[in-house]
Amino acid sequence: MSLGLTREVAVSAPKIFQLKRAVGERDVVKLLVAVLRAFVDSVRAQTKPDAADLMEAAEYFAQTYTHDSIKDIMLALKEARTGGTLKTYYSTLDVAAIYEIISTYFDKKALYLESAHHDRKAQGAGTEYEQVKLLGSAAPKMLDNVAQQIPQGHPNASSIRQKLSLIKARLKRGLLDPEQAEQQRTDARNATHRKPRPDWQPNPEAQKEIDKRHRAEDRRLAEKYRTRSL
Repeated sequence: MSLGLTREVAVSAPKIFQLKRAVGERDVVKLLVAVLRAFVDSVRAQTKPDAADLMEAAEYFAQTYTHDSIKDIMLALKEARTGGTLKTYYSTLDVAAIYEIISTYFDKKALYLESAHHDRKAQGAGTEYEQVKLLGSAAPKMLDNVAQQIPQGHPNASSIRQKLSLIKARLKRGLLDPEQAEQQRTDARNATHRKPRPDWQPNPEAQKEIDKRHRAEDRRLAEKYRTRSL
């Protein structure tokens, strides 16, 4: 069961509280008992915990490490057995040794998660710095492109686009230096802005006369077509 088991796999595995919801607490305890039994059987010792001890330990782990996974328990026991940290006294494997193995593992796991968090935070800060740097270098060009956009519906949109294309072509061919090209682009951009012409609007008295003529014309046309229909 522990084949290919790593700390990353154990961390990402379903948590004990999730397994309780999925299969029930009783089955979770049974799984933990099976894991503990497999570990005890793999240890060479004359005296080992009995079934009651393993059941009690499994229930304790199920209640204590709800937000960790069964694979965490498996990895803790695997590391103790293969890493040379398993303590047996006079060929006796005490249940207290199992509690110590699990407790030590989760202390190390906490340090591992904290270290991983700091690494991700540092990496994220570096990525954010690069993104800000890239945006800072691209922002002037982006703003320039936005500034060169021609308002929709502009009466001279076609001629302004042609002028901008001509400026670009001349710059590419070396017929304009960058300063001249930028000045001509500025002139073209300025041509897209239309100032309001208040003098085009009639004053209130003139507007009244215009409305009066429009109403008279409407009545005349209505009378004309009404007479024809008769």
